[in-house]
Amino acid sequence: MFAMRRLKTQSVRLVSTTTTLQAATSTVSIPEDASLKKRRTRPFKTRRPNISLEQPRDWKRPLAHGVLPAFDEALKFIKADSEALKVEMQNVQVSLRAAEHAPEQDSVAIRQMEAKLSYLEIQSKINFPEVQWKCANGMANMSKAVDRHIIEQRWRKEGALDLLMERVHQMHVVPDAVPDFHPSFDLRVSFPEHQTKVVSTVPKYKFVEPGIYLLPEQTIDPPRLHKDVFHTDERLYTLIMIDPDVPDEANNTYQSFLHWLQPNIPLSATSPSLISNINSHTKYIPPHPQKGTPYHRYTVLLLPQKSQIDVPVVEMDQRLGFPVREFMAKYNLDGSIGGGAHMWRGEWNPAVSRIYQDLLKTGEPVYGKPPKPDRYADVRGKNRYFL
Repeated sequence: MFAMRRLKTQSVRLVSTTTTLQAATSTVSIPEDASLKKRRTRPFKTRRPNISLEQPRDWKRPLAHGVLPAFDEALKFIKADSEALKVEMQNVQVSLRAAEHAPEQDSVAIRQMEAKLSYLEIQSKINFPEVQWKCANGMANMSKAVDRHIIEQRWRKEGALDLLMERVHQMHVVPDAVPDFHPSFDLRVSFPEHQTKVVSTVPKYKFVEPGIYLLPEQTIDPPRLHKDVFHTDERLYTLIMIDPDVPDEANNTYQSFLHWLQPNIPLSATSPSLISNINSHTKYIPPHPQKGTPYHRYTVLLLPQKSQIDVPVVEMDQRLGFPVREFMAKYNLDGSIGGGAHMWRGEWNPAVSRIYQDLLKTGEPVYGKPPKPDRYADVRGKNRYFL
């Protein structure tokens, strides 16, 4: 009680003093310019510098030596562990050479030693902060086993692969478009951002999240395809883009439309991330979802080939009703053993009409729900009270 009363008394004195100061200052004339408070200017927003393999930067210690002894000890421990693993690598290499030059080679033992050697090489470098920092900032060197391992584990464990498979199965791309699919590398698709105003600048491309809606005007031009492949040897892939949701009126079902086809695409871990020269075979036709139909699932596949294949160009009149499963079986393309995949959705808007008019040069079909049969058509208009 006494403490509270004393505190209350102090607060009253403070208020009275403040009031006196305000009264005193009100009698003094202050120039208008001096009475204006100086506005506090906010600093410019910091912009993250562009970091890539073309514009590399070096990793810098977040703390100087001696600031945090625990951090210094952790770096020493990581370095000592790396040196111990390198010594173990040398011992495995000696054993591997001896096994390879033995009169009777044990292939199983050789493969096990090669796998152990690769594992030790990755573990001897993966814990260094500069290695993790470079992979997290777009400077991964895919010719190094440790960088490939970090990028692949990030794709598999941090949600990108899970999101792709969730959308592919929830939206029934499997089995409607392809019977089965198990991606083995990361395939990313980028389209220009939607702009409400006409601008003269170069459109900015943005990566597309699997399963989202894109406007037909965004997909007029072919997308940019980016990949993160994890095998060092060069392998061939076939690019297929299909729409499995085109109405088939004759059979009261749906059929596939082939939008894009490019066989024999060479890919490896060290090839450029942006896939080039992919519109020289069966050229890209932009999505054109028909009016009156539900959303369409546009699916891009990169299917692994076992060898070079000779595929004829698919003409325009052969794209509708394209037999995807028969094509895959004929050229031995199996998505269940690897490859890349992506998909997005699209709906009709007035831009589709311009695609039919300017690009496809055909009339635009219009679909809708069939009219309900009139059960009372025979008696409608007749007198209901007299026979």
